[in-house]
Amino acid sequence: MINKKKLGQNFLINKDIARNEIEYCGITNKDIVLEIGPGKGILTKILIEKAKKVIAIEIDKNLYNNLKKTILDKNIILINNDVLKIKFKDIPKFNKIVSNLPFHISLPITIKILNYDFNKAVLIYQKEFAERMTSKVGEKNYSRLSILIYYKSFCKILENIPKINFSPTPKIDSSIVEIMPRKTPPFYLKNEAFFFELTKNLFNHKRKKIQNNLKKHYNIDLKNIPYKNKRIGEITPEEIGKLSNILYDQIN
Repeated sequence: MINKKKLGQNFLINKDIARNEIEYCGITNKDIVLEIGPGKGILTKILIEKAKKVIAIEIDKNLYNNLKKTILDKNIILINNDVLKIKFKDIPKFNKIVSNLPFHISLPITIKILNYDFNKAVLIYQKEFAERMTSKVGEKNYSRLSILIYYKSFCKILENIPKINFSPTPKIDSSIVEIMPRKTPPFYLKNEAFFFELTKNLFNHKRKKIQNNLKKHYNIDLKNIPYKNKRIGEITPEEIGKLSNILYDQIN
């Protein structure tokens, strides 16, 4: 038996918010939409009226069976599986994503969709997570996640949602977030994998000066390294990119 609490099931119960979310995504009868964790179908039932096709992936067998009984529409493909285990290439191609995400998979599913070719996503996250996604340099929630999201997409919070609009009621409020993938990165990187490794290492000790972090992780000459007397929370993604390129040349 699946632990419902472990699945992070907080069901949206306000239909007006569901309609807003779909409106934000601009769903038309030309769109094929992915919905992750349809739950009891509050978004699903509106989506199938607007979209050309809805692909709804639900991990909970009981919820999946209930959706199969209550949504008898040719415009939907229901899949009973773990979205983190599915290969998107193995399901029909979709161009938009609309979901009230299970909160416990917010990070891995966001990373997964950012590696897929889609036009637009409108997703509900916990408010704190949404603020980390959209934080800028110098703000308290500026993080590795902020850098990843900025590098891969244009992202903004569209609306904050009080927790009373979910059942069971979560501990904190949520936010509707828009994600639009970038066609080209905002700055040049000599090696993306190295950039993200560097970002991880620096944010793991974000209160230390950059030079002290670099000494810990890399055997390099710090003489001409920029920003070395700053902390990672004080430099922009572009500056981290510049630092990454200089270090990559030294190490390689």
